[in-house]
Amino acid sequence: MLTYDLEERGGLSRYDYLSRRIKEDIRSGVLAAGEKLPSKRSLAAHLRVSLSTVESAYSQLAAEGYIVAREKRGYFICAVERGPEPAPLPPREEETQEEGKWLLDLKQGGWGTLEFPYTVWARLMRQVLTQEGETLLRPSSNSGALPLRQALARYLYRFRGMTVSPGQIVVGAGADHLYGQVVQLLGREKRYGVERPGYAKIRQVYQLYGACCIDIEAGWDGVDPEQVVRSGAEVLHLSPGHQFPTGAVIPIGRRQALLRWASEGEGRYILEDDYDSEFRFTGRPIPTMQSIDTGGRVLYLNTFSRTLAPSLRISYLVLPSDLVETYRQRLGFYSCPVPVAEQLTLARFLEEGHFESHINRMRSRYRTARRAVLSALAGSPLAGRYALRGEEDGLHFLLRLDTNLSDGELSRRGMEAGLRLAFLSDYGGREPHWLVVNDPGVDLAALPAALERLAELLD
Repeated sequence: MLTYDLEERGGLSRYDYLSRRIKEDIRSGVLAAGEKLPSKRSLAAHLRVSLSTVESAYSQLAAEGYIVAREKRGYFICAVERGPEPAPLPPREEETQEEGKWLLDLKQGGWGTLEFPYTVWARLMRQVLTQEGETLLRPSSNSGALPLRQALARYLYRFRGMTVSPGQIVVGAGADHLYGQVVQLLGREKRYGVERPGYAKIRQVYQLYGACCIDIEAGWDGVDPEQVVRSGAEVLHLSPGHQFPTGAVIPIGRRQALLRWASEGEGRYILEDDYDSEFRFTGRPIPTMQSIDTGGRVLYLNTFSRTLAPSLRISYLVLPSDLVETYRQRLGFYSCPVPVAEQLTLARFLEEGHFESHINRMRSRYRTARRAVLSALAGSPLAGRYALRGEEDGLHFLLRLDTNLSDGELSRRGMEAGLRLAFLSDYGGREPHWLVVNDPGVDLAALPAALERLAELLD
């Protein structure tokens, strides 16, 4: 008689777990071709489950061709090639938890989802569902729902000094989705300059689409325009307002030089990735390069992953006017991948001023968290053994450790001590000993103990 412990099923339903276990035994040869399975009633009694559980499992196996029902005789095993082993069953719920909680985890950037405005979002979503009716069931424009693009155009004008039309805006499912669209729009035959050190996914997406990537060194003042000229790049991917991970803000002189570089060559463009401009703690946000671009060479990209939640998967791309028709001709056959209901909810969230209020709350929270982190550092055994960069901007800053140990050795020692460290060198940086500290991912309660352990590592 087949015997399986259904308490090991984790989050699976009983019938799904049972069908998977029988399938495993068929594929591994434990159950041979032609062998008869127990009757449904006898197996249900043996496993102490309902008859419907076994009926559903047998029906699934029969539908997939693993067993066959023969009238008045029962169910029999079909001949199946052994082939690759099936994917393992999910572990029990307690086994899916992390093996150990890090005392300090700098690899995890963290998100502000604790401040997500659930009540407001739920109310607006209900309004959309009840008021928009069949609009939600029809496909939207491939560029995104018009109300959202209109709301984004007004938001960019009020808060980022950008004068754009809704027709220039393309809504996408996350920044990485739009990176791929940029390659398809501008051409995979072009050479794409990417910042080093930088966000690894940018290069990964470009290369996946067949583009050639060229490293452009990003120093403490961002990329050097002369290096861009020498590199032979034709498209330049930049985060001029707050580069990751150096935190560099490109000064106006370099911005103007880069815009001149773009305007002086046929087919040259700059992709301005403005991923966390909302979280500048002193003064106003740095003006975008798009807002001072007079030659139509800047594509502007931003996302709501940091400001609202990554699971929303809503980002947007602003095209230069001259590229709008090219986009329609080359990529107009795509459907917008973001659900209409979520687009319309976000449109109302922007139009009614909730996004601005949310950002103000988040900025205040992150400013408080940054001060707490800096205060903990100053009062820790690390005092006098570190230097800071970029502590006034964005959601991360750099912390240089006074040590002769290599970054690799510090990382190894940190793992043993429960500290998951992230260094500038992990992102392609050449200068050692710079830790990348993401404030949202820091557990403030555990920070003092973590800093004590880090100080011990340096000794």
